[in-house]
Amino acid sequence: MLFNLRNLLNASTLRRSSKLLVQHFRSGQPTQTNVHLKGRDLLTLQNYTAEEIKQLLWVASDLKQRTKYKGEYLPLLQGKSLAMIFEKRSTRTRLSTETGFALLGGHPCFLTTQDIHLGVNESLTDTARVLSSMTDAILARVYKQSDLDLLAKEASIPVVNGLSDSYHPIQILADYLTLQEHYGYLNGLTISWIGDGNNVLNSILMSAAKFGMHLHVATPKGFEPDPNIVKVAEEYSKEYSTKLFFTTDPLEAASGANVLVTDTWISMGQEEEKTKRLKAFQGYQITMQTGKAAASDWTFLHCLPRKPQEVDDEVFYSPRSLVFQEAENRKWTIMAVMVSLLTDYSPQLQKPTF
Repeated sequence: MLFNLRNLLNASTLRRSSKLLVQHFRSGQPTQTNVHLKGRDLLTLQNYTAEEIKQLLWVASDLKQRTKYKGEYLPLLQGKSLAMIFEKRSTRTRLSTETGFALLGGHPCFLTTQDIHLGVNESLTDTARVLSSMTDAILARVYKQSDLDLLAKEASIPVVNGLSDSYHPIQILADYLTLQEHYGYLNGLTISWIGDGNNVLNSILMSAAKFGMHLHVATPKGFEPDPNIVKVAEEYSKEYSTKLFFTTDPLEAASGANVLVTDTWISMGQEEEKTKRLKAFQGYQITMQTGKAAASDWTFLHCLPRKPQEVDDEVFYSPRSLVFQEAENRKWTIMAVMVSLLTDYSPQLQKPTF
């Protein structure tokens, strides 16, 4: 009964937050900005300043409000086409990109390794040059970050990282948009990462401090993030005066956190490590008990797909879980990325508080 009462109270709070969301973004004349992203690549958020990332989220908020809530049709990408290279399977990245690009009037082209000769009968260099002559941008979901770097070097059009073994920047944009919608701000929030030191965590490390967010990281021994990425994150933490610490204790990482985040413990390409990884991550499942160590307003994020050993049903399907709002925001943020890299669009809605 007590759990149900808490759920009802939390659900009421979330509904009020949803109503406030519309109030956060007020209409007006297009706002001029000094941030210009047209023609850029998006390979890692390390290459983007705080203001540039905020610009992407601002455009995402604008497009979401104008398209979803106001019913406007914005053919900002009419006549443009996108090459979507997928070495790894996907639900959210593929669907958000295809539907988002089409909604803006563009034509997305889905390409797997069975559809093109990527790196087999045709080099990455040749592929990049051919796609540059026929499309306006490339989104690539690959294994190696070095392949993305080479594509970007050889292409004359923007290249976007749809996921690599090193980074997943478009996922983190959706996470930040979700948190901004829920809390009304990002500055001062504390994120607790409990899980593997993977590409999603790397992208958080490259960006959280730029918003003034604190970060607690719990990973098992042997599964820490890349030391080179940690070094950069520590420099950001000093620059932006945020708190960053690493531990092997999930409850220590959760202490005082506003946001509990995890991801799969077994990424694509790591299936042979399943037994070893499941043993190493014992005690890392996020539960309501984990939440007791967090701040009273804690929420939960997961980029999906999710397995029960990572987070139990009680948390995953609770009002504290923002995972389905987070999944939907993959669409609005990738739309914002494409519009920002391919056009000179200026948002019409008031800039959100970050």
